Amino acid sequence: MAPLPREVVERLLGQVRGWKVEEGKQLVKAFRFKDFLEAVAFVNAITPVAEAEGHHPDLLVRWGEVRVTLWTHAVGGLTENDFILAAKIDQVA
Repeated sequence: MAPLPREVVERLLGQVRGWKVEEGKQLVKAFRFKDFLEAVAFVNAITPVAEAEGHHPDLLVRWGEVRVTLWTHAVGGLTENDFILAAKIDQVA
């Protein structure tokens, strides 16, 4: 499998709110919360979603924020699975 071409990434990016592409190959979004406990609760809520998808994001957790980074390591870029998981994470938020 090859990473999605740029034009497909741009089209799919229009279907997920607040996500951006960084380094040309990673889908990234920062979620804001009132404190550390809410941030950790969000991570705990999205963990089973990622596990069910068999697709595991990089998560940076800090006071009041969770930064989610998605990409498919095996292809070195973005696939449809990244956008599917992004949409599911948005539903949890």
